[in-house]
Amino acid sequence: MSKAVLTADVRGQLVFLGTGTSIGVPVIGCGCATCTSSDPHNNRMRCGLVLGLAGGNLLVDTPPDLRSQLLREKIGIVHATLYTHDHADHVFGLDDLRLFPYYLGHPMPVFCEEQVESRIRKSFDYAFAAESQNYAGGVPQIAFQRIATEPFEVLGQHVIPLRLEHGRFRVLGFRFGNVAYCTDTNGIPPESWPLLEGLDVLVLDALRLKPHPTHFSLDEAVATAERIGAKRTYFTHMSHDLEHAATNANLPAGMELAYDGLRIPLT
Repeated sequence: MSKAVLTADVRGQLVFLGTGTSIGVPVIGCGCATCTSSDPHNNRMRCGLVLGLAGGNLLVDTPPDLRSQLLREKIGIVHATLYTHDHADHVFGLDDLRLFPYYLGHPMPVFCEEQVESRIRKSFDYAFAAESQNYAGGVPQIAFQRIATEPFEVLGQHVIPLRLEHGRFRVLGFRFGNVAYCTDTNGIPPESWPLLEGLDVLVLDALRLKPHPTHFSLDEAVATAERIGAKRTYFTHMSHDLEHAATNANLPAGMELAYDGLRIPLT
C-alpha cells in the first residue's frame, strides 16, 4: 500500500464531522418528519470535529461513524486526536485510527483525561495486550498525552480546556483561539465562564426541545449562548426534535443549527 495521502486542505477551518446525538438522525425505525426529511441538513451522524491547524489535522472525538465521516469530507489523514469525554458515541470509532500511524510513521498522539484513557484501555484492550505487537497494523497504535484543565499545545495550536458539567459527569470543552467547542453539557461551572469571554464562535450542545438530565434543551442553550455573547453560535449534538429549517427560522440572530459537513473559519 502506498504512503501517498490524498486529503482535502482544511487548514484554518473547523469541519463538523457529525452534529447528532448518540443515536444519530434519522433514528432507526422512526417515521417523524425530521427522520424522513429529504433535507440533507437533517442527516446527523454522531458528534465529531476536525480542525485544520498549522501543524496538521486535529480530530476531536472518535464517533462510531468516523470512517464514513472522514471519507465524506475527503480528510485523508489525522495527525492528533483530542477527547471531550469517554461516552460511547464519542469514543467507539477509535479503531478507525489504525491507518494513520502508517502514514505518520509513529503512534497516534491522543490527548485525553485519565478517565478517558482508562475507558479506552478497557474497551480496546486488544490494542494494549502484549500479543498485540504481533498484529502489525491490526490494532490502533496510540501514544497517550494526559491532559486536565491546564492549557496545552497541539499541532501548533494553544488549547484551553473548559470544565463542563454533563449531568453527573464532568467533561471537557475546548477553546481554540476565539472558537470554543462545548458539546455534551447542561451546565457551565463558575471557573469556566471567564474562559468563554470574547468568542467569535461558540459551538454548544442543544439536544432537544424538552429539558434533559445531561444536555441543554434548545431554550437553555439559547439562554446560555446569550450570556456568553459570542459573535456567532452554532448548536450541535441534536436529536430529531430539531428539524433544521423550522428550528433555524425561530432562533435569535447570530445563532443557527450546525450540520454535518459545515465548515467555518478558525479565528
